[in-house]
Amino acid sequence: MENAYPNRKPTRLSFYSYSNAGCYFITICARNKEKLFGSIVGGGAYDAPLVRLTAAGKVVDHYINSTNKIPGVTVDKYVIMPNHLHLILMIEYKGDRCLTSRANELIPHVISTLKRFCNRDLGENVFQRGYHDHVIRGEKDYQKIWGYIDDNPRRWKEDCFFTE
Repeated sequence: MENAYPNRKPTRLSFYSYSNAGCYFITICARNKEKLFGSIVGGGAYDAPLVRLTAAGKVVDHYINSTNKIPGVTVDKYVIMPNHLHLILMIEYKGDRCLTSRANELIPHVISTLKRFCNRDLGENVFQRGYHDHVIRGEKDYQKIWGYIDDNPRRWKEDCFFTE
């Protein structure tokens, strides 16, 4: 029987210990990259583009904010776009240990919980399988990603996930 999913290249850094606390840039796409979460509005001479969330987008927003209740996990910045979302997840230390568990176990748990609760409340699977993560490697990388998240609604038509 042929594998139903395409082969994927490894996305993990060979030199990085994913058991470390730190900051991670996460991207999660909507099912089939459908515009389920909202639409971009504004962008005229006097107003900046912003995302108007759909009912599904509001559910996603609720559960992103609920993530901050997990000890040792903070959603430091996020944007919900029409067909994807970006988050900066901070996994914090207390002394020399992560507050909850190892980041390589915690991040998939946080993402799967977010997806599961959203899907449950919406009555259907609204996310693509998997997600993309990027280890934020220092202040310069962090500031670049923060700016990217802030700018995402304004740059929607240039976004790799843009669809008409």
